[in-house]
Amino acid sequence: MTTRTPSVTPVGIPSPTPPAGPRKRSAARSYTLITGCTLAGLIALLALVSYVWLPYALDDTSGGRLTAPGADHVLGTDKLGRDLFTQVMNGSRIAVQAGLGSVLIAATIGVTLGVLAAFAEGWLDDTVSAFLDILIAFPTLLLAMLIVAARSATLSSAVLAIGLAQSAIVARLVRILVKRVLALDYITAARTSGTSWIRIVAGHVLPNIWPTLIVNLALQFGLAVLAEAGLSYLGLGAPPPHASWGRMLQEAQATFTTAPAGALAPGILLVLLVIGVNLIADGLRDTLDPATKSRRA
Repeated sequence: MTTRTPSVTPVGIPSPTPPAGPRKRSAARSYTLITGCTLAGLIALLALVSYVWLPYALDDTSGGRLTAPGADHVLGTDKLGRDLFTQVMNGSRIAVQAGLGSVLIAATIGVTLGVLAAFAEGWLDDTVSAFLDILIAFPTLLLAMLIVAARSATLSSAVLAIGLAQSAIVARLVRILVKRVLALDYITAARTSGTSWIRIVAGHVLPNIWPTLIVNLALQFGLAVLAEAGLSYLGLGAPPPHASWGRMLQEAQATFTTAPAGALAPGILLVLLVIGVNLIADGLRDTLDPATKSRRA
């Protein structure tokens, strides 16, 4: 009959515990991405609903001045008698349009200029780099004022100004990323063998830079939403009866003590949208960027 000797852990030596491993880190990254998608998705849903349904017309002033929140007006009314919830819904549509439109313009122009600048060499490379630095230093507000002077104070003018300002930032990032990829050995071999630059860009360059690029574009979306709100606050955004969150904040500052919902509702939604997009950018960076994953592993 054999007896089994129990395993004894020596005194003073702690029993080994399994490492945290990548599971907890992966879960944290998932929670960040899910939280960001939830916050931004709810506001995007509100924007989509505004296309097919609004509680009141944007120019309906039949609610009475500064009505308190109630059954007829969930958030109350503003100083002109317009329903605040209707304006908030319309403002969410404008914010999403501004973010998507600006990012689309910035990505189209920035990626094109960045790739072309990366293939440039010598004095041409220096000239393009200096030109991008000048564009980045150029104030977005001043650019918006110039575009508004040439056109008019509309949402499209604000989106164009923001997109042009952000395109320089995207172009400089793309130039740096592409130059790093072009310095790799297999890219050098492909260029030496006579592979066309179009095939190199489409087959090797863009697949290597897109994880970092899409994270940056997500961040640019949040910055574009804030920029549009700032321009609308100054009267350079969408004109009435369209209700941008920035314009709502500007109109509600005089009546904040008597009707705080006019400022709190657009301000809170603006903050939540930017936080949500930033969380999405963080989640995408941790998920897609191999360098970040290796550092956090």
